[in-house]
Amino acid sequence: MNTTSATTSGNETIVDSTASTTMGALILGLVFLLGLPGNIFVMWSILARARKQNITTLLILNLAIADGSLMALTPFFIIYLVLKTWMFGNVMCKVLFYLCLLNMYASIYLITIMSLYRVLAIRWPHKVRIVTGQKTVMRALGVMWVLVMVASIPAMIYRKKTEVSTRLVCDSFHDTKKDVVIQYMLELVIGFCIPYSIIVISYIGILRRIQQTRFGRRVRSEKLILAIVVTFCVFWLPYHVINMVQVASALSPKGPVKDRLDAIWPKSRAVAAAFAFISSCANPVLYFFAGKSYIRREGMEFMARLFERTGLDSATRKSYTVIIRVTIRIPFESALISVI
Repeated sequence: MNTTSATTSGNETIVDSTASTTMGALILGLVFLLGLPGNIFVMWSILARARKQNITTLLILNLAIADGSLMALTPFFIIYLVLKTWMFGNVMCKVLFYLCLLNMYASIYLITIMSLYRVLAIRWPHKVRIVTGQKTVMRALGVMWVLVMVASIPAMIYRKKTEVSTRLVCDSFHDTKKDVVIQYMLELVIGFCIPYSIIVISYIGILRRIQQTRFGRRVRSEKLILAIVVTFCVFWLPYHVINMVQVASALSPKGPVKDRLDAIWPKSRAVAAAFAFISSCANPVLYFFAGKSYIRREGMEFMARLFERTGLDSATRKSYTVIIRVTIRIPFESALISVI
C-alpha cells in the first residue's frame, strides 16, 4: 500500500526545519501571552460588565470562547516545536488537532453569522427582530456548533503519532493520495470558500445600503466587523495555501515539480499554522483600538460599552421610532416619546 504521509520522499518532517520551528514557537508564544488574557477579558466584559446583551455581543462572546479555547492549547504546540518531538501520546495528538480545526470552523462561521445579521439589520431594520430573535439566534448557534464538530472529524481520522527518522511526529497520515485531496479540499471549501463567499456578498449589500442612506453611527460598527473578517482571512490564507501545495504535490507525477512542492510544504507548515493562530489573539486587539475612545470615561468597562454601541438592537429600535413618528400626528408626539 502506498502511503502519503507528513513526510516527503526524503523523510523530511514538519519539525525538521530549525528556522521554521523556531519562528513558529516564537509566534505561538506571543499569541499565547496576548490571546489568552485578551479573550478572557472580552468574555468578562460581556458577561460581567455589559449592561445590555444583544445579538452582536452574543456572537462576539461565542467567538471569544472559541478563540480563548484555542489559546489555552498553544503551550502543547510550543513544546512540540521546541522539542521537535511529540511527547503527549496518540490520543492527545488527535484531540488537540481536532480542537484546532473545530476552532477554525467555529470562528469563520460565527463571523459569517455576524455578517448575515449585519446585512439584515442594515437593509431590513424593521424586519430584523422578527427574523433574528434571541431564541432563533441561540438555536442557530447550537446547530452551528454541532455542524463544526462533525466537520472537524477528519482531523481525528487522519492525525496520529508516528515515528519518522527517529522523531515522534503528530501529523496527518494518508493511505492514498485521494485522502490527501479529500482532507485538505474539505478544509478549504468548508472552512474558507463557502463562508467567505457569504461574507463578501453580505458586505457588498451592507456597503451599498450605507452609500444610499445615512448610517453615520453604524459606520464604526461595520468597520470593526469588517476588520475582524479581513484579519481572519489574512492570517488563515497562508495555511490553506500550504494545504493546496501539499494537494498539488500529491497529485503531481514524480519529477522536478513534485520535488519542488515537497520541499516547500514541510518547511512552511509550522510557520503557516502558527500564523493562523494570530487571528485568535487579534480580535481583542482590534476591540481595544476600536474602543479606546471609551477608556478615559469608562475605565476597565470600556470594552463593554463598545459592544453595547456595536449592537444593532438599539439602532433597530430607533428605526421603529422613526417609522411610527412619521405616521402619528404632532399632538401625539409627546405621548409617543414618553412611551418609548
